[in-house]
Amino acid sequence: MTAKEYQQISHTIPQQPGIYKYFDAQNKLLYVGKAKNLRKRTGSYFSKTYTGYKTHELVLRISKIEFTIVNSEQDAFLLENALIKEYQPRFNINLKDDKSYPYIVIKKEPFPRIFLTRRKLNDGSEYLGPFSSAGKVRELIGFIKQFIPLRTCKLPLTNQNIQKHKFKVCLEYHLGNCKGPCEGLQTEDDYAEGLQQIKQMLKGNLSPVIQHYKKMMTDLSAKLEFEKAEIVKKKLDYLENYQAKSVIVNRHLNNIDVFSILKEDDVAFVNYLMVQNGTIVQTHTVEVQPKLDETDEEVLAFTILNLRETFNSLSNEIIVPFDLEYPDETVMITIPKAGEKKKLLELSQKNVDYFKAEIKKKKTLQLEGKTDMQKKQVLYQLQKDLQLAELPVHIECFDNSNFQGSYPVSAMVCFLNGMPSKKDYRHYNVKTVQGINDFASMKEVVFRRYKRLIDEEQTLPQLVIIDGGKGQLSAAMESINALKLDGKITVTGLAKNEEEIFFPGDTTSVKLAMNSESLKLIRYIRDEVHRFGITFHRNKRSKGTFSNELEKIKGIGQNTATQLIQVFRSVKNVAMQTEEDIAKVIGTSKAKLVYNHFRK
Repeated sequence: MTAKEYQQISHTIPQQPGIYKYFDAQNKLLYVGKAKNLRKRTGSYFSKTYTGYKTHELVLRISKIEFTIVNSEQDAFLLENALIKEYQPRFNINLKDDKSYPYIVIKKEPFPRIFLTRRKLNDGSEYLGPFSSAGKVRELIGFIKQFIPLRTCKLPLTNQNIQKHKFKVCLEYHLGNCKGPCEGLQTEDDYAEGLQQIKQMLKGNLSPVIQHYKKMMTDLSAKLEFEKAEIVKKKLDYLENYQAKSVIVNRHLNNIDVFSILKEDDVAFVNYLMVQNGTIVQTHTVEVQPKLDETDEEVLAFTILNLRETFNSLSNEIIVPFDLEYPDETVMITIPKAGEKKKLLELSQKNVDYFKAEIKKKKTLQLEGKTDMQKKQVLYQLQKDLQLAELPVHIECFDNSNFQGSYPVSAMVCFLNGMPSKKDYRHYNVKTVQGINDFASMKEVVFRRYKRLIDEEQTLPQLVIIDGGKGQLSAAMESINALKLDGKITVTGLAKNEEEIFFPGDTTSVKLAMNSESLKLIRYIRDEVHRFGITFHRNKRSKGTFSNELEKIKGIGQNTATQLIQVFRSVKNVAMQTEEDIAKVIGTSKAKLVYNHFRK
């Protein structure tokens, strides 16, 4: 949709709060947004200046706009969130957290069993949670069983069956893990009291449970049952020790949710601490992918709403590092400057920093923090797998990038001792190639890179990876041979789909084991050159520094060129069209200019 087309329908969009939906020509939902003023907000997308490439790309695809009016901005926030979760539009924030969480279920049955489950059924049972970790749930259930005897059998313990003496106590009863409700040795009221204590414990509120055991110990001592009182005392000591370890802030604090955010490049990480009765009962970190250059405030507000809903939080206070808009006016937003709440925020920040560092370690094969010898073990394995003459302590990788058949650029990343050396990364604007020609582009940038290293008498890499098939590898080798570097550098091609490795002149490829450390390193290098190249390409596009062949035609401006690219997807495809087909998009007079340009 062009700015002119939007102006024709803008008067139909109300100046009221609500949500708006953008659809493409195939009626596929692209984006959902909220607004205080729908007309003003949607109109901002069709201005001549864009905040970034992503927004520009979205606008090019918009074919239809729908909207829903709501009573307030808060209602718009909630409706936007619900629609994003339901439809997951391509250009909206993506919360990468699709795992299923475990619950503790209290089964709806006489003398209810309690156990872990990942399936929340509509069966009338009570589900506590969800919890961020199955291991944490098992630990909790194991902890609970030490204090509150509950049945684990699946017997139908109806009053009728118990009165008919259909069942006998099992080993669990004799071990003290069950009070024998199957033989009527435990009442339903006594069993229900144990379940109530469990609910308190799961909420981090151990005080009622501790008071219960203190009273029990006093009663047993008064009856001179000192051995039983000693058993209760041991349980009481264990409970108090558990509470002392769990409480990290003032235990008299009300229920609080704590959030922190760390944003880096095109991804953000958000940590959530659920604090109840001074105890951290949940901790969870998620990865979030912004799509339209959303601010930290927008990303955090979106994630908070989702996480609080996922973990059924009812806390009426949220601690965050900066002010943000939140749809529930009953919830207090706190930005602490000092004290216990500030310590909680710092703890959350430590968690999000750790999460991000762990992801980075996994991507770099956990080479950070290891000795040089440990780092080189992967390189020794790579040398063996590829039968290299030298240890590849210096590796470089090249990749080409273009957009819809236009705007070619290339990127090169450098790894030293298995780690990225970002100061040695290089971007290349392709200079000598007309149009899109991956082979010629690869030949140019490889020549420019190693010609410069030779001229400046710098060290050459032991291994060069060309991200592409045999064609790109052959093109790179033309430059290597022209520079007389054949035999001095090992050059390989990495097939994009099959992850096969090709050597110049070989008819068969090398396939490394899928779980090998060598292939993991090669994958990481490839992913890094993709990321670096795509980031460069996006920045160039968003700044409007690209111009394609269409814009060089006299009488054809940027808007017309964009229309053609949008319809035909590439300059090459435009060149193949008839004059009549081009005229359907940009009119007869301009179509003649374009058609004649490609027929010269």
